[in-house]
Amino acid sequence: MILAFTPNPAIDETYTAPGAAIDASHRVTLRHRQAGGKGVNVARVLHSQQYEASALFPLGGNTGREFLEELTAAQVPSTAVPVGAATRRSMSFFDPKANTTSVFNEAGAPLTAQEWEQVRATYLQLLESAQAVGICGSWPAETRRSVMRSFIVDATKAGAYTLVDTSGDLLLEAASNGAVLKPNEHELLAATGAPTLLEGAQELLRRGSAEIYLSAGERGLYHFTQETPLIAHAHLGRKLSGNPTGAGDSAVAAILASHVDGASREETLRRAVSWSASTVLMPTAGVLSPAHQALRQEVAYRILPEGEDI
Repeated sequence: MILAFTPNPAIDETYTAPGAAIDASHRVTLRHRQAGGKGVNVARVLHSQQYEASALFPLGGNTGREFLEELTAAQVPSTAVPVGAATRRSMSFFDPKANTTSVFNEAGAPLTAQEWEQVRATYLQLLESAQAVGICGSWPAETRRSVMRSFIVDATKAGAYTLVDTSGDLLLEAASNGAVLKPNEHELLAATGAPTLLEGAQELLRRGSAEIYLSAGERGLYHFTQETPLIAHAHLGRKLSGNPTGAGDSAVAAILASHVDGASREETLRRAVSWSASTVLMPTAGVLSPAHQALRQEVAYRILPEGEDI
């Protein structure tokens, strides 16, 4: 089983707003609401591809009830841990004319120490049958680094492949605890303060990360590992128009699925790029376009020559 843990879930609301501009009124032409958060998107994708996967998250308030109703209707296996604070919302505005997406995220309310204990106890139970774990997204306000550390250590002790997709100081903490990481280029540079992507990735490896899958947008996906200094790179080679929200989550799903399958480095990167790209073609996160198989054939893969910058 693949466990996708979302510490800070949200109700995702997606609007299509042609010609969207700041300080102006807009008529929304399409609205979609679904349970979201990075780990939930990961579980959704894995479930759609017939992988045994389960989402875990804290949930509260009326928004929490909406969240669970939608996810249950979608038949995505999940476990909710009740908490006192209402689950947050996230709003995405996609402008098809400019091919841009603006995202507005509410901050998640803090969890009490007792609530964290309940979440962790449930997590430990689920770890007993997990081959791989994705710890995905932001964390509720005021979460201490030691809290995230405990979840990584628990997964490692359970023998699960542990991937963390987060940002800021928590990304550095995850690296120091040996997790596999999946930052995007902006998160990498912001967290490490490095002047280049290569130096940023090297810093995370120096801190102890086992592997790094670096998402660089249209330039594709780079893979760094402690096992070899050689960097692998895969990219689609053409620009796609659409909504990129959730594309990174589909890449995480592909990496976790590939680990469970025992896939090669090349196959993992090809799958991650094609799944990510196919999500751009869809109106909402957590969904792959039927074109993902064809897109995989377009993915270019290579090992970078030593000394080549990225």
